[in-house]
Amino acid sequence: MNIQRSYAADRTGGGALYLVATPIGNLEDMTFRAVRILKEADIIAAEDTRQTRKLLTHFEIGGRLVSYHEHNKIHSGPELVRLLQEGQSIALVSDAGLPAISDPGQDLVRLAIEADIPVIPVPGANAALSALIASGLDTTGFRFVGFLPRDKKGLKEKLSSLQGVRETLLFYESPHRVGKTLEAMLQSWGNRQVVLARELTKRYEEFARGTLEEALVMLEETPPLGEYCLVVEGASADGAGEQGSAAETVWWKALTVAEHVERYEAEGQSRKEAMKRAAGDRGVSRRDIYQELLEE
Repeated sequence: MNIQRSYAADRTGGGALYLVATPIGNLEDMTFRAVRILKEADIIAAEDTRQTRKLLTHFEIGGRLVSYHEHNKIHSGPELVRLLQEGQSIALVSDAGLPAISDPGQDLVRLAIEADIPVIPVPGANAALSALIASGLDTTGFRFVGFLPRDKKGLKEKLSSLQGVRETLLFYESPHRVGKTLEAMLQSWGNRQVVLARELTKRYEEFARGTLEEALVMLEETPPLGEYCLVVEGASADGAGEQGSAAETVWWKALTVAEHVERYEAEGQSRKEAMKRAAGDRGVSRRDIYQELLEE
């Protein structure tokens, strides 16, 4: 077992890799320690040097800034390790939040550990945990998933593997994909509780709380903006969320699209709303429902 006692290395007098958290929106969330480490580090490795330069300028931090990201990590990683072995200190930052979470920082950490270089976390803001603690959902157990697969098959398989997870689930999603992701979750898991958190720590911070169906209706009416953290309730003892078992949410499986829409209309909903609900149930867009109705 390799034991690293790195706190004593929290100084920039020797080779050490610092994982420095940066604000996720509000610059006041930068810690005093993070500012000091960035000022003292020999090199600052950044996912996006243009974005990081703005942060460094705000806090009057100089130093050598280099690029380290997904597309150059194969070449940049070994070079950074070489500099660490020569005794230089490197502070690694991502665009926002903690480095090495959903970014290539984890690969550099692994290389540094293999080279017996001290790896020192400098904690701070984190989007997923910020969303979780304000969600109102269970925080006694949770699982961070991050970004889901982009392809339809991969997405379906990943959601299927998470169906029975009892802990609260945390995801990151872009505004361009959030609707499709929620539709896929509804189709795979049933109508669970979800919280859509966006613009965290910023002026227009927003938490939208409700069911997956309600979230889809909201996104139809209000186009998504900004990056999202999705906090989704875990499976209950019978394998479904608090809104009922998965079996109860697929009552429409034997119906045609037209019959599905008509069922909601019979409950007093407008044609438009009935189509939205049917689309949410089936995990498709309202345009798809409209096209199916034209063809039936």
